[in-house]
Amino acid sequence: MARDPLLTSETKVTLAFMFVGLTAWYAVRLFTANDLLEMGALFGVGIVLPTLVNELRRRRDPD
Repeated sequence: MARDPLLTSETKVTLAFMFVGLTAWYAVRLFTANDLLEMGALFGVGIVLPTLVNELRRRRDPD
């Protein structure tokens, strides 16, 4: 009986990018006062990039 991993590779990618996105948001907040850049860092790095990476990985590996 094979056990499923606790965290899938997609979840690990998402968590890593969420951490990087929060760090980018905090860094942008420290150095600029631009709300648009803050939101771009948070959503772009934390949500859009992991979605793209996971989709590319899913399409390359036809399991």
